[in-house]
Amino acid sequence: MERGYFKGLNPVQRKAVEDYAGPSLIVAGAGSGKTRVLTCRIAHLLEQGIIPGQILALTFTNKAAREMKERIGAMVGEDKTLRLWMGTFHSIFARILRREAEIIGFPQHFSIYDKSDSKSAIKACIRELQLDEKVYVANEVQSRISMAKNNLLSASAYSGDPSIVAADTAARKSETAQIYTLYAQKCRNSGVMDFDDLMLFANVLFRDFPDVMEKYSTRFSHILVDEYQDTNFAQYLIVKKLALQHRNLCVVGDDAQSIYAFRGARIENILNFRNDFPEVKEYRLEQNYRSTQTIVNAANSVIIKNKDQLKKECFSQGGIGEKIEIIKAYTDQEEAYMVVASIVSRLFAEHASYDDFAILYRTNAQSRVFEESLRKRNIPYKIYGGFSFYERAEIKDVLAYLRLSVNHKDDEALKRIINVPMRGIGDTTLQRLQLAARFHQTSLWEQIEGGELVSFGLKPSAEKKLQEFVHMINGISLLQYDVNAFDFAIELAQRTGYLQELKNDLSIEGKGRLENVEELFNSIKEFIGGGDIMDGTFEMPEDTLTESEDLPLMTIHSFLSNVALMTELEVSDDKLEPKVSLMTMHSSKGLEFGYVYIAGLEENLFPSPMSVFSQKELEEERRLFYVGMTRAKCVLTLSHAQTRYRWGAVSSNSPSRFLKEIDPHWLKKTVTMQSSVPLGAKQIVPFAISSSNSSFFADDPLHFYAGQTVEHERFGRGTILSMEGKTITDLKAVVHFDTGGAKTLLLKYARMKRVDGA
Repeated sequence: MERGYFKGLNPVQRKAVEDYAGPSLIVAGAGSGKTRVLTCRIAHLLEQGIIPGQILALTFTNKAAREMKERIGAMVGEDKTLRLWMGTFHSIFARILRREAEIIGFPQHFSIYDKSDSKSAIKACIRELQLDEKVYVANEVQSRISMAKNNLLSASAYSGDPSIVAADTAARKSETAQIYTLYAQKCRNSGVMDFDDLMLFANVLFRDFPDVMEKYSTRFSHILVDEYQDTNFAQYLIVKKLALQHRNLCVVGDDAQSIYAFRGARIENILNFRNDFPEVKEYRLEQNYRSTQTIVNAANSVIIKNKDQLKKECFSQGGIGEKIEIIKAYTDQEEAYMVVASIVSRLFAEHASYDDFAILYRTNAQSRVFEESLRKRNIPYKIYGGFSFYERAEIKDVLAYLRLSVNHKDDEALKRIINVPMRGIGDTTLQRLQLAARFHQTSLWEQIEGGELVSFGLKPSAEKKLQEFVHMINGISLLQYDVNAFDFAIELAQRTGYLQELKNDLSIEGKGRLENVEELFNSIKEFIGGGDIMDGTFEMPEDTLTESEDLPLMTIHSFLSNVALMTELEVSDDKLEPKVSLMTMHSSKGLEFGYVYIAGLEENLFPSPMSVFSQKELEEERRLFYVGMTRAKCVLTLSHAQTRYRWGAVSSNSPSRFLKEIDPHWLKKTVTMQSSVPLGAKQIVPFAISSSNSSFFADDPLHFYAGQTVEHERFGRGTILSMEGKTITDLKAVVHFDTGGAKTLLLKYARMKRVDGA
């Protein structure tokens, strides 16, 4: 009988789902339904009798894994999905490392440093080594160490590699190896791994303990990897090892969307898959179900210029759609204005929603002018990758308390909250405690428990306060295995005095902080009600492959792992109301919008100036442009400016080479500003983004007054509610339009005329 999940699959998709034995490479073009194929393939495995616990599915976000699991559950029943090993590389291997932690010298409940924790610890190492922080910038050192770990270079291997040491010396950063060594030592002393350590130590575990390698390679009879083009060397190697015996490895990806080389991703992993598995079966998903024919064909005409690629010809059977518009502006401010004016026009003409729109750019700094233009038009927006909920000070404080209660050796957590609320433990006390811990090669906690602090300059009263703090945390920690995560967090916040400290602050900011902590507790409550085996939040008994009615208690350890392993986009606290999305090209991957604007298409901006001298890097920039283009479902608009500020000086830029690479057949006529202001004048005239209506004649703004009925060239008829300003330069009006509501307009820019001779 026909399985329900086969319904709607095209012939290539169906073949990729059915043929699950042996290695498979599914090359999935943008919008080609790869997630559906992956979920259907897993559902088919389950229907064929494969035990859920023997299936390992690796993704790059927990959100993707959750959505896939829900789809699979709808196809074959939720009971069959409970014990799937499904989640991100980091969450899955964190789970494995916790089970095997002791044999590699880590505590089972090791802490996981996020990027800010890691940066703080690296800064501490730089200061301890008395190095110049202007030379050894923490972000740069962190990036260097991260890249080393992604290539499986431990601190000792890094220090022992003459070519690396020579490169660091040539860059006048000869002590980088020493910083890495000290950082690694501090992490181990603190019972901590950072994100990159999870992959590094998973490889160490499988390399040094063959019996453990054998256990997991036997356990996982089928392995599936999403976004394979984004894997780094450490991830590639671990997947290859696990699949080497049974060879039932299915990788899904698109070499044309490989854009994360700066994070260590290697396009070679997908390009050379056949070298590792010569018997591989290849499936090319080429039909795009997202975008119009125009957008797909235009994107094809760009990406075909790349030499290093798996050949495929993506096509769309949707409508032809609008041709791609190119906006040419004189300045970056004018560009922002024209883009936003285009959005406003679409909103009214096509009754679109704010969240149908996205503005993409190459660098974060480009967002400013778009934010300003959107605010002037009262258009709500959100920025992806902005300040996240979990980065707020009060949230970091509570999480630090929770981390320390679980892992007493977590130095960064202890330093953050040992005097929050104030306990009379000042910087001098903490510095001397750190000196003692360095001398004895212990964690700060162990040094407090071990005593011997007076000889390092601590007064008995200070030592007593430190020991009282340790005693308090010890008392709270005893509860962690007996109560759920929510009850434990509430008890900790109350006993430490932190919650009362927040309640005592009656300022507006204080109330906001209390509300944020309340929301954190809400998230813990939701977590214990919906914790998920697939992303590693449940710890199942060792080698349990059968169904069990009793699920383990959702403890604070599970919650902390879940929070630590969230990706940047998953911790956004944006509200649900519709907003225009602003984001970098990299952040847009995996998303789709009805209307997409790609801004700043100029040489030395996009492509990046650092890429133009390297064929490999230029091809990555071209893939990035391809990713941006294929985010659009209906309408794609491209823009560039002739001039923009760089370090306070105006620079001139030629249009990006990528614009010239688009087949002209898919392009509209370039749109420029319609204005009487001479090109190059300082005055920036927004509002006319396409050819003006020649029959519309605007009146002199000085003749307008409150209560008057007017007509705007774009917004239609409205009534002036109020006016302010005395000269044409600063004259503003609040106008209530019949269809668009109230808007504030700067009259020297707004094209309006009086109605009925008013």
